[in-house]
Amino acid sequence: MAKKTSLIKQIVDALIKQQPQTQTEILAIKRQMAKQQKIPMVTNSQLLAVLPNNPVGLVLKRLLRKRAIRTMSGIAPLAVLTKPFACPGHCVYCPTEKNVPQSYLSNEPAVMRAIHCNYNPAKQVAYRLQALEANGHEPTKIELIVIGGTWSSFPAQYKYWYIASCLAAANHYGKLRPVKLLPLHSSLQTLQAWLKREQNKNTKTKYRIIGLTLETRPDYIKPQELEQMRELGCTRVEIGVQAIDDEILKLNKRGSTVADIIQATKLLKDYGFKVTYHFMPALPGSSPQKDLRMFQAMFTPLPQLATVSLPPDKINITKIKQLIRQPVANNNFNPDQIKFYPTVVTKGSLLYQWWRQGKYKPYTDQALRQLIIKCKAIIPPFVRVIRLIRDIPGESIMAGNRITNLRQIMHSQGLVCQCIRCREAKDQKFKLADLKLMVSKYQASQGNEYFISFESKDQATLYGFARLRLSQNQPAQLQGQALLRELHVYGELVSVGQKGTTQHVGLGKRLMAIAEQIALLSNYKEMAIISGVGVRDYYAKLGYKLKLTYMVKTFTNKQ
Repeated sequence: MAKKTSLIKQIVDALIKQQPQTQTEILAIKRQMAKQQKIPMVTNSQLLAVLPNNPVGLVLKRLLRKRAIRTMSGIAPLAVLTKPFACPGHCVYCPTEKNVPQSYLSNEPAVMRAIHCNYNPAKQVAYRLQALEANGHEPTKIELIVIGGTWSSFPAQYKYWYIASCLAAANHYGKLRPVKLLPLHSSLQTLQAWLKREQNKNTKTKYRIIGLTLETRPDYIKPQELEQMRELGCTRVEIGVQAIDDEILKLNKRGSTVADIIQATKLLKDYGFKVTYHFMPALPGSSPQKDLRMFQAMFTPLPQLATVSLPPDKINITKIKQLIRQPVANNNFNPDQIKFYPTVVTKGSLLYQWWRQGKYKPYTDQALRQLIIKCKAIIPPFVRVIRLIRDIPGESIMAGNRITNLRQIMHSQGLVCQCIRCREAKDQKFKLADLKLMVSKYQASQGNEYFISFESKDQATLYGFARLRLSQNQPAQLQGQALLRELHVYGELVSVGQKGTTQHVGLGKRLMAIAEQIALLSNYKEMAIISGVGVRDYYAKLGYKLKLTYMVKTFTNKQ
């Protein structure tokens, strides 16, 4: 042990002296010194634990960080899994495994972590935070993603207990005393009060939950459900759309319809939520041609996207007025984000039986690849493709796609995509004068949407954006208010109060100013923001106040 500790110190001294510029150079130093000492190589996490926080040490920490892409979007995504509940659906493609949530498998990484923590939400949060920090990340801005089953069908007490437990874990992380959770059998009123206490703490704590994602079915999206989601702090909802074709949905025993998808999308946007669609190519009853037509329908008519370019450091009222007056055609879908989940055959599903009987044949790898290339080619610049492949271990796939790095393969083949994820800035440096401020207008679910973005002049790199919605059909508590559905500045995650490459340098405030100006010129007197609890303090500094579950600002004549 002493020899290992001595080696760690020697390697750190060598790294500081030699100042390597790449991970390959660091690896060479580690290997050489381990060989000299005749002991196994030290891990990156061991080096990260002792590197100093001076300029050289911080550069080395960045190089040593594992899977740096995890926090290059400006946040630290943290997935937690709910315990198994009976599922209201009977979809043919979903596997059923004992003691595992419906549609999940016990050997999936997220499920294995949840089982290790006995599905305890607080333990899962702490476990993931420890892992992120051990790999060199600073997960102080957390996007909490709750997965497992149909959230909307769970008992109310479990939902409030679950989210409050996650908040409590984040609020107490790093402290010596263990986190104390209220028992699940507490009354609903007690759990609701506990949730509010933990939410209030999270506005000031180090590890803040700045976004909360919940998964559910389109046919469960009702006003009462969305109001409860807002009380829980939810900012994004993922819905299992799967296909936009009633015959395909019926054949796959989905239980929801295209009308449900349209209604759910509209309700979600009118409440201010960001909307993610799960899309499943290669379902029984479909074909590559049908899949492409369904995908095109999500964003048609694209030619109606109206865009103006503004100076990055000032507001051009004339151009904004012209854009506001410009008519655009409506689309009933236009999700903000997409997850491609190509259909695979797994044991424990009805689809597995159909495949064994020769009633179902999956797409070839080539057909699937060509389909996704065609789909990505028509992705609008206001949409983020979160995933192309679901993280199902290859040994569990009986038939269907087994390629896990499809995105990288297609990029290596020269695929150009204008989706948000493919254009986000990561850790690129910039000067404000080199940026272009773009405002695009489109209509979705009977409301006007404005996508306001800072981009490179060739529009190949996206540095930050805001989503503004102006609708006349909002719920009572939001009537007459413009809705800011998202504000995101890209770049490596920087803790609150620190300066970074793109975060905390003023882009967010400039995006907010444009959104407020569009709302004012459209005759709105107030703007509401669907804010995660951990970022309420940011909006409070810009003049917004908590009203019900939204941050709201009343415009003055001097605005």
